[in-house]
Amino acid sequence: MSPRSPRAHPGATASGSLSPRSPASHPGATASGSLSPRSPLFDVVVPTVGRESLARLLRALAVATGPAPGRVLLVDDRGADRSTPLLRSVPPPTLAGRVRVVTGPAAGPAAARNRGWRLAAAPWVAFLDDDVEPGPAWLAELEADLAGLPPEVAGSQGRLRVPLPAGRRPTDWERNVHALESAAWATADMAYRRSVLASVGGFDERFPRAYREDADLALRVVRAGHRIERGRRRAAHPVRPAERLVSVRLQAGNADDVLMRALHGRGWREAAAVPRGRRRRHLATATAGVVALAALAAGRRRRGPAGVARGRWSAPVAVLAGAGWLAGTAELAWARIAPGPRTTDEVATMVATSLLLPPAASWHWLAGWWRLPRRLADTARGPRPAPPRQGRGPADRSGGGGPRTPPGPPGHPSGDPRTPPAAVLFDRDGTLVADVPYNGDPAKVVAMPGAREALARLRRAGVATAVVSNQSGVARGRLTPGQVEAVNRRVEELLGPLGPCLVCPHGPDDGCRCRKPAPGLVEAAAAALGVETGDCVVIGDIGADVAAARAAGARGVLVPTAATRPEEVAAAPEVAPDLTAAVDLLLGPAHQQSAARRGPGNHGGVPRSTRRGPAGGIRGTPAGSPGRKDPGGVPRSTGASGGVAGRAS
Repeated sequence: MSPRSPRAHPGATASGSLSPRSPASHPGATASGSLSPRSPLFDVVVPTVGRESLARLLRALAVATGPAPGRVLLVDDRGADRSTPLLRSVPPPTLAGRVRVVTGPAAGPAAARNRGWRLAAAPWVAFLDDDVEPGPAWLAELEADLAGLPPEVAGSQGRLRVPLPAGRRPTDWERNVHALESAAWATADMAYRRSVLASVGGFDERFPRAYREDADLALRVVRAGHRIERGRRRAAHPVRPAERLVSVRLQAGNADDVLMRALHGRGWREAAAVPRGRRRRHLATATAGVVALAALAAGRRRRGPAGVARGRWSAPVAVLAGAGWLAGTAELAWARIAPGPRTTDEVATMVATSLLLPPAASWHWLAGWWRLPRRLADTARGPRPAPPRQGRGPADRSGGGGPRTPPGPPGHPSGDPRTPPAAVLFDRDGTLVADVPYNGDPAKVVAMPGAREALARLRRAGVATAVVSNQSGVARGRLTPGQVEAVNRRVEELLGPLGPCLVCPHGPDDGCRCRKPAPGLVEAAAAALGVETGDCVVIGDIGADVAAARAAGARGVLVPTAATRPEEVAAAPEVAPDLTAAVDLLLGPAHQQSAARRGPGNHGGVPRSTRRGPAGGIRGTPAGSPGRKDPGGVPRSTGASGGVAGRAS
């Protein structure tokens, strides 16, 4: 997949771009710093509770042949006990700069996977469990599985191999894990288009266990008109050690089956290719046991003539019910013992747990019905689908399916300006952080008010982000590429993951195509994210930012500061007083009309501190002075050559 090649930025050379790629640089950057012909096709998300197998997974990814993922997002879901580092050693060198540890919500694998994919930037997100070991060609096989898929295919499932011991029959637990080889839609190795995850709302966090959350997501994806295909990539899923009562503990999943039926109807098992299991027999066995105990208790409490009458019935009932319970328990135990190794230890474990399985399964199933109204009402933890995006969006660009609707008016990704865009591209200085002219000192970086919250809200909505910044100080000799990189890293430390950070190092007279207001940076950022420029929004604080958006066919939103010229405010198609209001304008809250205005000539959305000064202009300093970002003026025309420097957040 090659969304956009450097031909969009002719003349890119090592002399016109940032330094060779460091661990922090964008995976799609070449040694010269310009964009490579191919941006990352996929990111990898691994929810983890800190198992030792995580290190083996990373080593397997590091040595696997094929294109490296854009990011490997490790979602640390260990809960409150994070006293020890998740990674006990430095990631393998081939993954340097790509591995990112993200704090998980400790609310189950569904919530952890949501946290991971919403921080991803590539068109595809490949989910791996932390006890999976990718094969030696897994990366190449994943690329082959994903490349060229038709638009209606939204997911690709890998092929799992569960190694079983040689020389003996597998235990009950080993057979349980071995069933993953034939399971449909298991997220132990599953890739989804990021745009489709956003459109269906991701995983349903009301599934608190590693059980049924993958089938629920797949059913919603299929019912949205997409397909899921089985790929050819292979990974091993070793059987990890488990406690004796693991089969009893897993019966908690019966409550999730109740939720599946409520969400997907009576036929959900057939739709998800899930075997029926033994619940009916468990219910019958548990009921027989309860009746036998109740009859015995009633017989012991009999007093007087009426009690004698009751006692006559209690003994036969107890015997019959007890016989039914014993038969059901014995059948269950033998069904588990017969295919196994039949060692003394295994037989003892099977007998003991077979006594507990029917009542445990029945209890959790009934408790699931009891809790069902509360779980259904918990919409905060349910899927949060993004509104349907009109026009050509990231799903279309990466081959993602779904019906297309007519495009909206120019400058908007859809007919409704409140429809979330595919990506938001931020200017850096004066927009995300306070503008310090030619700043190469990370200690001077100060976040703009509301910047961290605005970015976090976009991530929660599944909107990709990137940074596009003019840094002419490099061309002027006032900054080194390393200093620009250091400041960018500090910005990300303050604000969280930013996505690709694309920088133009040229001066205003170099005639490059990447320096804003030219469209090169916007086009390069869209290509790095795998989206169309028409589905992007550029947010900046001066007219060059809005002009670059317009030149690239993107939507531009101006967030004025004291350095913004009054004519730039008047000419901007959309203006918001701050970043919070800008994101409100994009995501469409109830108060958006009072927070921002649209259309040139109306300054109602500009905060009082940036309205007209005494002479009728915006309070601030004149263009080209040290107070205006990227000093030296803003060119109004562009030449035919230039380079784009890239860095990954």
